[in-house]
Amino acid sequence: MASGATAEWVYFLDAPRLDFADTMQPHEAAVWEEHFVYVKKLLDDGVMILVGPTLGRINTGIAVFEAKDAAAARAIMEGDPAVASGIVSAELRPFHVSLLRGRD
Repeated sequence: MASGATAEWVYFLDAPRLDFADTMQPHEAAVWEEHFVYVKKLLDDGVMILVGPTLGRINTGIAVFEAKDAAAARAIMEGDPAVASGIVSAELRPFHVSLLRGRD
């Protein structure tokens, strides 16, 4: 990859328990509102590609985004209020969008 090029990354948010989306406590819901504002701003800024949870009893969050390198990607993930609060655990991986509807 050329210097200064942007790469795609994904981070996974692992909920602390089954059915997390349906059983959030008030302090968790407040952090989740901050999380939503954070990822929405990154989407509006052109950093995030997609964000969402898996549904069902296991609620894993998925965030696919662009960052120039691993350090920048880690800073984005660790800046997420859901991660920074310690409510969820997170895992960062390099990612490559191979096929995307509407993209050649």
